[in-house]
Amino acid sequence: MATILRNLIICLSFLIFSSCKNDVKAVEKKVESKEELIARVFSVAENQYQFLIDKIDTITPLLQPRSLNKDGTLRMAYKEDWTSGFFPGSLWYLYEQTKDRRWLLEAEKFTKALDSAQFVKWNHDVGFMIQNSFGHGYRLTGNEIYKQAVVDAAKSLSTRFRPTARVIQSWDTDAPWIKGKNLDMPIIIDNMMNLNLLYQASKHTSDSIFLNIANSHALTTIKNQYRKDYSCFHIIDYDHITGEVRKKVNFQGYADDSSWARGQAWGVYGYTEAYKESGKKEFLEHAKHIAKFIMMNKKIPDDLIPYWDYDAESTNEVPRDASAAAIVASALLELQMFDLENKKEYLDYSESILKTLSSKKYLASEGENGGFLLKHSVGNFHENNETDAPLNYADYYYLEALIRWNNI
Repeated sequence: MATILRNLIICLSFLIFSSCKNDVKAVEKKVESKEELIARVFSVAENQYQFLIDKIDTITPLLQPRSLNKDGTLRMAYKEDWTSGFFPGSLWYLYEQTKDRRWLLEAEKFTKALDSAQFVKWNHDVGFMIQNSFGHGYRLTGNEIYKQAVVDAAKSLSTRFRPTARVIQSWDTDAPWIKGKNLDMPIIIDNMMNLNLLYQASKHTSDSIFLNIANSHALTTIKNQYRKDYSCFHIIDYDHITGEVRKKVNFQGYADDSSWARGQAWGVYGYTEAYKESGKKEFLEHAKHIAKFIMMNKKIPDDLIPYWDYDAESTNEVPRDASAAAIVASALLELQMFDLENKKEYLDYSESILKTLSSKKYLASEGENGGFLLKHSVGNFHENNETDAPLNYADYYYLEALIRWNNI
C-alpha cells in the first residue's frame, strides 16, 4: 500500500511539475517579437486607415484628416494647414511597408490633393506639407512631378529667410494666432523640421543656396534658442531690422522657462536630420546633447511617454503627449546610426517607447479613435485645442519609427 501511495505522489508531482513547465513555456511564447509587433501594428493601421478613408471619400473637395473634434467628428486640415502633409505621408509609409498597390493609389490621391501647396510663402511649414507627402512620393516612385514640387516648395520657403538674423521667419506678424502678442520676427523650434525640405532640394538641383540657408538657420538656432541644459524655448523673437534677439518666450509650453515636450522632440529630430544631410559635426553634437536631456530627464514618466510639458503642473491629471514620444523614438532610431558610442542606449529607449505606444493604452482598437492610430496626444494645451486627442502627426512619426526599427 505504501508503495502504491508513493508512486501516486511521484506521478502527481511529475504532472504538476510538467504543467508548471508548460505554463512557463506558454508565457514565454506570448512574448511578442519585434517582427510580430510591427506586423500587428501595420495590420491595425491598414484597417484603421481604410475605415478613415471610407468616411473622408464623401467630402468634396478632398481634405486631410487631422484629429477629432470634441464631439467625436473628424477635424479636417485644409490644403495650407501645417498638418496637411502628414496623412499622405502615413499612406506612403503604409505602401512602403506593405508593398500593397492599394496604398500607393491612396497615397497618390491624397498627395495630389495638396497640389499648389508648394507655392505657399506666408508659412514656414511648407516643409511639413510637401516633404512629408510629395517628398516621400518621389523617394518611393521616382515621379519627377513630385521632385519638382519639392524644389518649388524649397523656393517658397527660401523667401522667408531673413539675412539680418540668419534665420527663416516662421510666421508673419499679422497671422491671427499671434496678433497683439508684440512679436516682430518670430522663429519657432518647429522650424527645424522644415529644413529637410531645403536639404533635399539642394540635392535635387545642386544649388547650394538651399543648403546654406538650412545650415545658417540651424546654427543660429543653436546659438539663441537653447538653454545651457539643452532644453529650448518655443519662440525666439528677433528685431527685423537689426537681427538682434528681442525676447524668448514659450507660447506652446507651460511657461517661458519650461520644457515643452514636443519642442524638445522637434529639436533632437531636426538636428539629427541636419547632421545627416550636411555632415556638420556641431549638429551631431547638439543632437546628442538634446537626446541626453530627454533620456536623463527625471520628469518623464516611467513608461517614457512625456507630459505635454516636462514642467507642467495641474490640480488635475496632466495630459501625456504620445506625439512627442513618437517623434523622439523616430529621431533616436536615426541618431543611433551616427553616434555609435550611445547606440545601444538610443535603441533601448526608442524600443521601450514603441512597445508602450503599441499597447492597449495608446494604440487604438480597430474601429475606434475615429480611425487614427494613437490616442493621448496634445496639440495646443493653452487653447484647449486637441488635448488628449489623436493627431495625424503622432501617427506619422509612429509609423516612421516602426519602419526605421524594422530596418535595423
